[in-house]
Amino acid sequence: MSLLFDSFWRAVAYCMHPRVIALSFLPLILMVVLSFGMGYFFWEGAVASVAAWLEAYELVQAFLGWLERLGMGSLRTVFAPLLVLVLATPVIVLLCLLLVAMFMTPAMVELVGQRRYPALERKHGGSLLVSVLWSLGSTLLAVVVLVVSMPLWLVPPLVLILPPLIWGWLTYRVFAFDALAVHASSEERKQILRENRSTLLLMGVLSGYLGAAPSLLWASGAMFIALAPLLVPVAIWIYTLVFAFASLWFAHFSLTALQRLRAASGVEVLDAEPGPGPAPQEQLFEDAQPLAGSTPHLPPPDRSGAP
Repeated sequence: MSLLFDSFWRAVAYCMHPRVIALSFLPLILMVVLSFGMGYFFWEGAVASVAAWLEAYELVQAFLGWLERLGMGSLRTVFAPLLVLVLATPVIVLLCLLLVAMFMTPAMVELVGQRRYPALERKHGGSLLVSVLWSLGSTLLAVVVLVVSMPLWLVPPLVLILPPLIWGWLTYRVFAFDALAVHASSEERKQILRENRSTLLLMGVLSGYLGAAPSLLWASGAMFIALAPLLVPVAIWIYTLVFAFASLWFAHFSLTALQRLRAASGVEVLDAEPGPGPAPQEQLFEDAQPLAGSTPHLPPPDRSGAP
């Protein structure tokens, strides 16, 4: 548990590093361009489709009528756009995570490795192709779970529980693998992931809940819709920084765990029992015996005539 908190505070400190802040702008720029491009081409059609879908449900209309009686009739006009943003949020989160993993994680793992573990051997147990396939496979599975669980999001408590859990699981899968891809061998990576599975999953879930923080912007309702061109980039940058922090957290934790694993393996080798051989006393006795057939060395006779 001490390693968990130590890695946490180190990741917080590294988030202030100018190199990390500079790296965060690349995913931000890509996501902002993509978001506004998709909004330009599909926003009006998506809002119209969702509004028509909501009008077909009497329960939703009764709920909106109840809000009007409470003096919150303005929510009817923003309910459809707000729902579109809520449905688009998982896609934004997943894309931010993948962009951070692709463009930021290798550089941040290198930064941690150079500053804290310059002597740690790099065994390159995970190639770029394997890392990409691992991330895409994990993301595909997470998308399937998100789509299947979306009807449960209408239950107020579950919308605050399910998405962060899914994002946390995906964060753990992607960043734990990438943190060890360069420095650890395949066997070392599997052993570390197996022995620290519960801790790494907890780190991912906590990161997932931190990633849910920008979703609070959606709660501002009509005010958010009016300020969407400003608040959407802010939300995306927060997502980017959260996943950058998560990547640093996993890098510090995983590289420290790898160093300890190798140190423990080295101690085991040094403490190994020696192979069969003569005992020290027997060896000394054998060394003192003359070779077979040789003449013992005698001191020269004393010719001084002394008695």
